[in-house]
Amino acid sequence: MGTRLLGAKIRADLRSLLDGDERVVLDFAGVDTVTNSFADECIAKLLLEMSLDELKSKTTFTGLTPLAERSILTALKRRQMQIVQ
Repeated sequence: MGTRLLGAKIRADLRSLLDGDERVVLDFAGVDTVTNSFADECIAKLLLEMSLDELKSKTTFTGLTPLAERSILTALKRRQMQIVQ
């Protein structure tokens, strides 16, 4: 999971799932690398449409490597700081 282009495509697919009533499981099993740009485009940009609390309540992550988890958390923190400013 390395490009913004792929991140944007997955975010578009993910967005429609987040409108449902069920929690969306984002399974990263077998994914070794998640770049910061992918994490920002796919996940963190959702903060432009919903709050962090809402995103947390609608999603759960599984199968993350420590490096992938760090990339996602970094992207979320950076995006959140941009929104607050």
